[in-house]
Order: sequence, then structure tokens, then C-alpha cells
Amino acid sequence: MATLCFQSPSKPISYFHPKSKPSPPPLLSTKLSFFRCRATVQTLVAVEPEPVFTSVKTFAPATVANLGPGFDFLGCAVDGLGDHVTLRVDPSVRAGEVLISEITGTTTKLSTNPLRNCAGIAAIATMKMLGIRSVGLSLDLHKGLPLGSGLGSSAASAAAAAVAVNEIFGGKLGKETLVLAGLESEAKVSGYHADNIAPAIMGGFVLIRNYEPLDLKPLMFPEDKELFFVLVSPEFEAPTKKMRAALPTEIPMVHHVWNSSQAAALVAAVLEGDAVMLGKALSSDKVVEPTRAPLIPGMEAVKKAALEAGAFGCTISGAGPTAVAVIDAAEKGEEIGEKMVEAFMKGGNLKSVACVKKLDKIGARLVSSISR
Repeated sequence: MATLCFQSPSKPISYFHPKSKPSPPPLLSTKLSFFRCRATVQTLVAVEPEPVFTSVKTFAPATVANLGPGFDFLGCAVDGLGDHVTLRVDPSVRAGEVLISEITGTTTKLSTNPLRNCAGIAAIATMKMLGIRSVGLSLDLHKGLPLGSGLGSSAASAAAAAVAVNEIFGGKLGKETLVLAGLESEAKVSGYHADNIAPAIMGGFVLIRNYEPLDLKPLMFPEDKELFFVLVSPEFEAPTKKMRAALPTEIPMVHHVWNSSQAAALVAAVLEGDAVMLGKALSSDKVVEPTRAPLIPGMEAVKKAALEAGAFGCTISGAGPTAVAVIDAAEKGEEIGEKMVEAFMKGGNLKSVACVKKLDKIGARLVSSISR
């Protein structure tokens, strides 16, 4: 079994008391960056399954990662935006391999090499988990999400591909296992973090309690409560690697305590369906947003405009540049979106588009299939 080793993209973050000496006491210092060496995905199915469909089409939704203070451990899926994958059993493709035959949609500049494409990497990882050695597959990717948007573009592609491979062979793997396949893709593209890929596959809000071993906790937003996301995307690209490189190497202990309390409040708000408290917590990040907002022209003005227009909260979606605000009524969300678009133009000289979306509670799913 080959081994995949990589460096976590996050810089080391040390928590220290503001009055402490330059070298903090051991108990007040936590290194979050480390060299991780882990085995590639292993075969999890005893007998190689036969394909039950000749072709499937899947969809995976966009995601909002971090949600303010939940950096790398909180995320949610949003309805109506995302990527599609069409997967076919293809006798012309070498057994056990994937061919990316076409890429359409918002961008076509992605590599068709399956080892360098998010969808291809996740598809191969899923095939390995299933132990597929006798069938070759061809894959078409339709991008509904732009690159570097802060809406989980790479995760949507990976999620749709992983689910497509699983479905074409009868759905043998559970969703949490498919998240591991998606993480193989994320690790090579933007870092080993699941706050996009987990909600893209599982839907709803997801808390990542631990990475080794992976421990995911779905957070159920009450069915009788309303929650809308106002997503405003400017014509500006914010590559994840660049935005992660901007993170601070040290933060004051007081900021660590503050962010921890806000993340806890955010989880409580989700479980209680309290959109107002959710918005307040989402707006309160004192670690990541302050370093990233200045890199997105007009972001600070956009947040101010959203709050003044009545949004319960506003922050950067993922690594940005999309801004996300929360509210409990769609019509009010439209008004807030208009003000945020105006602010991006006035404050950052950037054109932008706004949309109002609900929570996607399903995650990546089968859209259509053709039986053998």
C-alpha cells in the first residue's frame, strides 16, 4: 500500500497570554501545524461489486465553511448552487481507471488529468475503497461554482464524483466514508480540512470534532425554523492557499477564549434554530476574518452594509471572496443582498452578484440513472 504524506497548510498557531514573555509556557502553547503521514484509502468492501447502472448523474451543493469562528471545524451546505457529475461505465477505459472526458460550466480551464482534478482524485479514491479493478469509468464534470469563490468549489466537484462512483456500484459506502474519499482530493488542492467536503456530502451543518480519526457530528437545524443565506460574490478570486497563508502565526489567549465561546454559541444557535444568535456568533470572529477581510476589496464595507440593512450577521464564506449574511426571511434577504452589492462597488470597486439560498439538508445525491 502506497503512502501519502503532506504538510498541513496552516501555519503554526500559538496561544499566549498578552502579558507573557515571548516564549509562552508549555501549557499555553498549542501547535496546530504538524507533518501528517497517513496511508492512502484502503479497500473496504470484501468482494468487488458489479455496476448496477451504466450511467449516473449526481449533484453536490455549495458550502459555507468556517461560519466565522468555526475555522476548519464548522460548515454547512446551501441549496441550489453546486456541481454536477455524469459518470458512465466505459469499456474503452482501462479497468480500474477513470477518464475525465469533458468539463463544462463556469470554468473549463481545469485539468482533465484525473490525478490533478478534484473530481478525478475523489473518484479514484472511492474506486479504491470499493476495490474496483474490473471496470473503467468516464466522467463529465459540469461546474456550477466558480473557482476561488469561497463556496467550496473543489469540494462540490469531489463530493459529486465520490457519490457518483458509489451509486454506480450500488451505494455500498456510507456518507462518512465518502467524506474520507473527498478529503483525499481536498488534501491535494487546499489542505486537509473537512468543513467544505463534509457538508457537501452530508448536507446541513456539520461539526468536525476530530480529524484523526475522522469524527463528524451533524447538527440538526429545526425543521420549523427559517434560515436564509445571503451570498454575495464579487468578481475577484481569493485562492484558498493564498488566504490560508495570511493567517496569523500567534493569537492572544483572550482571542482564543472569545472565538471558542462564539463557536459554542454558534452550535447552540443551530441546534435551537435561533437565527439571531447564529448571526451574532457568525459575525464575531476575532482571529481569521480580521486578517482576511483587508485582502478582499470592500469586504469591511459590505459587512457594515449587511448589518445596517438588518442582517443578523455577516462574515466571509470560507476563504472568500464571497460574503455571507444570515436572515430569517427571503424577501428581507433580497434587500440585504442589494445593499451588499452596492457596498462591494462603492467600497471595493468590484461588481458582484447576490442570491438568497436556504440550507441544503440533503447533501450530494443521485439525480438520475440508467439501469444496465
